[in-house]
Amino acid sequence: MLKNKYIYYLSIVIGGAIAIYANASEQQNTLILILGIVFLMFGIFKIQSTIPSKKEKETFVESEPFEDEEE
Repeated sequence: MLKNKYIYYLSIVIGGAIAIYANASEQQNTLILILGIVFLMFGIFKIQSTIPSKKEKETFVESEPFEDEEE
C-alpha cells in the first residue's frame, strides 16, 4: 500500500512535468500534453480515493417518543 502511494505521487509529478514540457515548446505537441494530463489526473484520482471522507454530523435531535394526548 505504501509503495502505491509513492507511485501515485510520482505519477502526479511526472504528469505535471510532461504537461509543462509539452506546453513550453514553440510547437505545442497536443498528444504529449494530453498524456501528461492523463498521468496527472490518474495520480490525483488515486490519492484522493485513499483519503477518508469526513463523517457528517447528525442534524436532528433524538428525543423520547411523542405520545398522542387524547382527552
